Amino acid sequence: MDSADERLEVTVHGIVQGVSFRAHTEAEANRLGLTGQVWNNPGGTVGIIAEGPRNRLEDLLSWAEQGPDAATVDKHDVHWATPTGEFKNFVIRR
Repeated sequence: MDSADERLEVTVHGIVQGVSFRAHTEAEANRLGLTGQVWNNPGGTVGIIAEGPRNRLEDLLSWAEQGPDAATVDKHDVHWATPTGEFKNFVIRR
């Protein structure tokens, strides 16, 4: 973790479960070199926590605003925070 790193926490609403949203998020975050996790929430939303450089987190956020082709993103709740350094890589939380 670099001192310039940040933490992005997102809840994505819409048709985002059952459309490979988590797998695509994991691939995009790994492509961007971010750490963190993605998971399904009760109620049909998807949660994302990612840590890394702000510009790469913004790229992930831009991607998550659309998601994979089969998804329909209605809205997303975004929170920026101080990174904790708790993640070693980016994974799907089961």
